Amino acid sequence: MSVNEYKIVKKAAQGEITEKKSRFIANVIPVTSTEMAEQEIARISKEYWDARHNCYAFIIGEKSELSRCSDNGEPSGTAGKPILEVIKGSGLTNVLIVVTRYFGGVLLGTGGLVRAYTQAAQAGLANSEIATMKKAVPLKLKLGYDMINTVQYYLRQEEITVSREEYGADVEMDIMVEADLSSKISDDLIQKTNAKIEITKGDETYYAF
Repeated sequence: MSVNEYKIVKKAAQGEITEKKSRFIANVIPVTSTEMAEQEIARISKEYWDARHNCYAFIIGEKSELSRCSDNGEPSGTAGKPILEVIKGSGLTNVLIVVTRYFGGVLLGTGGLVRAYTQAAQAGLANSEIATMKKAVPLKLKLGYDMINTVQYYLRQEEITVSREEYGADVEMDIMVEADLSSKISDDLIQKTNAKIEITKGDETYYAF
């Protein structure tokens, strides 16, 4: 049974904190598979090759079914797990956070490390754009030119974005609507156009609203 919605980050983002002269740089990256996460971890590790540690955590799957974390040389439980807890607390999935540490010469102790990695991960997420993936249905609309204004006005009122418009013998529009609302929207469009519209439903999928 699939979930109705889940939260993701829309694009890569970064946050940074300094703790007792150590720099902690958090890279937040959207990922959809373990392989993709591993590639991104390798890329970040190469980019920050001169850093002392590149610690990470990721959660993947519509039900957040897959997770992994690494302390990458920091004392056990002081880096990867705190980053993972930040992701869990945010309710996000399909996300990787890599926190890079440049050592500043002052030891932080286990408590200090946990706080620093937590705060760095939080800083990265604070700069991230979050989207909610909801169950959605694509609708193809086919209508006459006399119905364009009526349909466009309705779609604007419902805050529905048209992803494709094509003007030929008829007007064709592609829209994406929440699955729970698809029947209502179809019925509304049929009513408002006096049934002068052809609506084709596509397969249910997830879409970022």
